[in-house]
Amino acid sequence: MSEEKPYTRCLCMGAGPALTGMMEKFAASDEVRDHFRAARVEFLKGIRALIDARIEELSRKDDEKGATIPVE
Repeated sequence: MSEEKPYTRCLCMGAGPALTGMMEKFAASDEVRDHFRAARVEFLKGIRALIDARIEELSRKDDEKGATIPVE
């Protein structure tokens, strides 16, 4: 008998293992697996777009600080 791993907190809140179990229970076809694999890629692309937007926003704030002008 195999030991179950203790639940660890993660971003998916346990949805990942639950979906994997559901797919195994329904004996998902290769077509279904391919669809979910593509969905994961698209999800990661969305996360990358959020990160890129935040980097752009932070970079813009640095540019708005102004320039140093020497005073005589």
